[in-house]
Amino acid sequence: MEVLQKIALGGGCHWCTEAVFQSLIGVSKVEQGFVASTGDNNTFSEAVIVHFNAEDISMGILIEIHLHTHKSESNHSMRTKYRSAVYVFSEAQKQEAEQILAWLQNKFENKLITEVLAFKSFKASREQIQNYYYNNPEKPFCERFINPKLVLLLKRFSNYTNQNKLKHLKNEQYQTEYSK
Repeated sequence: MEVLQKIALGGGCHWCTEAVFQSLIGVSKVEQGFVASTGDNNTFSEAVIVHFNAEDISMGILIEIHLHTHKSESNHSMRTKYRSAVYVFSEAQKQEAEQILAWLQNKFENKLITEVLAFKSFKASREQIQNYYYNNPEKPFCERFINPKLVLLLKRFSNYTNQNKLKHLKNEQYQTEYSK
Protein backbone atom coordinates (compact mmCIF):
# COMPACT_ATOMS: atom_id res chain seq x y z
CA MET A 1 0.00 0.00 0.00
CA GLU A 2 1.31 3.45 -0.92
CA VAL A 3 2.10 5.82 1.92
CA LEU A 4 1.70 9.23 0.31
CA GLN A 5 3.07 12.29 2.04
CA LYS A 6 3.89 15.83 1.05
CA ILE A 7 6.54 18.38 1.94
CA ALA A 8 7.22 21.82 0.51
CA LEU A 9 10.74 22.91 -0.39
CA GLY A 10 12.15 26.29 -1.30
CA GLY A 11 15.62 27.58 -1.91
CA GLY A 12 16.21 28.44 -5.53
CA CYS A 13 14.30 28.98 -8.70
CA HIS A 14 11.12 26.92 -8.66
CA TRP A 15 11.76 25.79 -12.25
CA CYS A 16 14.98 24.17 -11.03
CA THR A 17 13.44 22.74 -7.88
CA GLU A 18 10.47 21.38 -9.81
CA ALA A 19 12.71 19.61 -12.34
CA VAL A 20 14.89 18.06 -9.63
CA PHE A 21 11.96 16.51 -7.77
CA GLN A 22 10.05 15.52 -10.93
CA SER A 23 13.11 13.42 -11.80
CA LEU A 24 12.91 11.18 -8.73
CA ILE A 25 11.29 7.81 -8.23
CA GLY A 26 8.64 7.80 -5.56
CA VAL A 27 7.56 11.36 -6.34
CA SER A 28 4.03 11.30 -7.69
CA LYS A 29 3.46 15.04 -8.16
CA VAL A 30 5.33 18.34 -7.88
CA GLU A 31 3.36 21.56 -7.56
CA GLN A 32 5.37 24.61 -8.64
CA GLY A 33 4.63 28.03 -7.20
CA PHE A 34 5.04 30.16 -4.12
CA VAL A 35 4.78 29.22 -0.44
CA ALA A 36 4.22 31.43 2.59
CA SER A 37 4.80 30.54 6.22
CA THR A 38 3.99 32.50 9.36
CA GLY A 39 5.60 35.36 11.30
CA ASP A 40 8.64 36.88 9.60
CA ASN A 41 8.27 34.39 6.72
CA ASN A 42 4.66 35.21 5.83
CA THR A 43 5.49 36.54 2.35
CA PHE A 44 5.40 34.24 -0.68
CA SER A 45 8.69 32.75 -1.82
CA GLU A 46 9.42 30.43 -4.77
CA ALA A 47 8.94 26.79 -3.77
CA VAL A 48 7.39 23.46 -4.69
CA ILE A 49 5.14 21.00 -2.92
CA VAL A 50 6.47 17.47 -3.38
CA HIS A 51 3.99 14.59 -3.08
CA PHE A 52 5.89 11.36 -2.48
CA ASN A 53 5.53 7.71 -1.58
CA ALA A 54 7.48 7.26 1.66
CA GLU A 55 8.02 3.57 0.85
CA ASP A 56 10.01 4.52 -2.27
CA ILE A 57 11.83 7.66 -1.10
CA SER A 58 12.14 9.05 2.40
CA MET A 59 11.73 12.61 3.57
CA GLY A 60 15.39 12.43 4.62
CA ILE A 61 16.54 11.69 1.07
CA LEU A 62 14.30 14.45 -0.32
CA ILE A 63 15.75 16.98 2.11
CA GLU A 64 19.32 15.84 1.41
CA ILE A 65 18.75 16.21 -2.34
CA HIS A 66 17.21 19.62 -1.74
CA LEU A 67 20.23 20.80 0.26
CA HIS A 68 22.62 19.69 -2.48
CA THR A 69 20.66 21.28 -5.35
CA HIS A 70 20.42 24.87 -4.12
CA LYS A 71 22.68 27.25 -2.20
CA SER A 72 21.72 25.92 1.23
CA GLU A 73 24.80 27.45 2.89
CA SER A 74 24.52 30.92 1.34
CA ASN A 75 22.49 33.74 2.81
CA HIS A 76 22.54 35.84 -0.38
CA SER A 77 20.58 39.00 -1.16
CA MET A 78 17.75 37.14 -2.97
CA ARG A 79 16.64 35.10 0.07
CA THR A 80 13.28 36.87 0.23
CA LYS A 81 12.44 35.54 -3.23
CA TYR A 82 14.33 32.26 -2.73
CA ARG A 83 13.87 31.37 0.94
CA SER A 84 15.90 28.29 1.88
CA ALA A 85 13.29 26.24 3.68
CA VAL A 86 11.60 22.95 4.37
CA TYR A 87 7.92 23.72 4.87
CA VAL A 88 6.14 21.19 7.05
CA PHE A 89 2.49 20.25 7.42
CA SER A 90 2.51 18.88 11.00
CA GLU A 91 4.40 19.02 14.27
CA ALA A 92 5.66 15.46 13.76
CA GLN A 93 6.98 16.40 10.31
CA LYS A 94 8.64 19.50 11.83
CA GLN A 95 10.49 17.41 14.40
CA GLU A 96 11.59 14.90 11.77
CA ALA A 97 12.80 17.64 9.40
CA GLU A 98 14.77 19.36 12.19
CA GLN A 99 16.45 16.05 13.09
CA ILE A 100 17.29 15.40 9.43
CA LEU A 101 18.83 18.86 9.00
CA ALA A 102 20.89 18.45 12.18
CA TRP A 103 22.12 15.04 11.00
CA LEU A 104 22.97 16.31 7.50
CA GLN A 105 24.88 19.37 8.76
CA ASN A 106 28.10 17.31 9.03
CA LYS A 107 27.96 16.65 5.26
CA PHE A 108 28.43 20.37 4.54
CA GLU A 109 31.48 22.56 4.97
CA ASN A 110 29.54 25.65 6.09
CA LYS A 111 26.51 26.11 8.32
CA LEU A 112 23.22 25.29 6.61
CA ILE A 113 20.86 28.26 6.53
CA THR A 114 17.85 26.15 5.56
CA GLU A 115 15.02 26.59 8.05
CA VAL A 116 12.13 24.34 8.97
CA LEU A 117 8.99 26.46 8.68
CA ALA A 118 5.28 25.86 9.05
CA PHE A 119 3.41 25.67 5.74
CA LYS A 120 0.68 28.29 5.66
CA SER A 121 -0.39 28.83 2.05
CA PHE A 122 0.44 28.09 -1.56
CA LYS A 123 -0.06 30.02 -4.78
CA ALA A 124 0.53 28.00 -7.97
CA SER A 125 2.62 29.39 -10.82
CA ARG A 126 0.76 30.23 -13.96
CA GLU A 127 0.07 27.18 -16.07
CA GLN A 128 2.35 28.28 -18.95
CA ILE A 129 5.48 27.88 -16.80
CA GLN A 130 4.55 24.73 -14.91
CA ASN A 131 6.53 21.63 -15.85
CA TYR A 132 9.00 24.14 -17.27
CA TYR A 133 12.03 21.91 -17.72
CA TYR A 134 10.31 18.90 -19.23
CA ASN A 135 8.42 21.17 -21.65
CA ASN A 136 11.55 23.18 -22.57
CA PRO A 137 14.71 21.10 -21.97
CA GLU A 138 16.68 22.81 -24.74
CA LYS A 139 16.04 26.38 -23.56
CA PRO A 140 19.27 28.13 -22.51
CA PHE A 141 18.06 28.52 -18.91
CA CYS A 142 17.44 24.78 -18.65
CA GLU A 143 20.79 23.88 -20.15
CA ARG A 144 22.72 26.35 -18.01
CA PHE A 145 21.01 26.06 -14.63
CA ILE A 146 18.87 22.92 -14.46
CA ASN A 147 20.99 20.35 -16.32
CA PRO A 148 23.90 20.64 -13.85
CA LYS A 149 21.50 19.90 -10.97
CA LEU A 150 20.11 16.88 -12.81
CA VAL A 151 23.61 15.58 -13.59
CA LEU A 152 24.39 15.93 -9.88
CA LEU A 153 21.30 13.81 -9.19
CA LEU A 154 22.57 11.13 -11.55
CA LYS A 155 26.00 11.13 -9.93
CA ARG A 156 25.12 11.39 -6.22
CA PHE A 157 21.57 10.04 -6.01
CA SER A 158 21.26 7.65 -8.95
CA ASN A 159 19.37 5.06 -6.87
CA TYR A 160 16.54 7.57 -6.52
CA THR A 161 16.41 8.97 -10.05
CA ASN A 162 13.93 8.12 -12.74
CA GLN A 163 16.46 6.93 -15.31
CA ASN A 164 13.98 7.22 -18.20
CA LYS A 165 13.42 10.92 -17.54
CA LEU A 166 17.14 11.60 -17.33
CA LYS A 167 18.43 9.41 -20.16
CA HIS A 168 19.15 12.51 -22.29
CA LEU A 169 21.73 13.55 -19.65
CA LYS A 170 23.61 10.28 -19.64
CA ASN A 171 25.53 10.99 -22.80
CA GLU A 172 29.18 11.91 -22.45
CA GLN A 173 28.71 15.56 -23.52
CA TYR A 174 26.55 16.34 -20.48
CA GLN A 175 28.61 14.27 -18.08
CA THR A 176 31.80 16.07 -19.12
CA GLU A 177 30.30 19.53 -19.46
CA TYR A 178 28.57 19.58 -16.08
CA SER A 179 31.13 17.75 -14.00
CA LYS A 180 33.51 20.72 -14.05
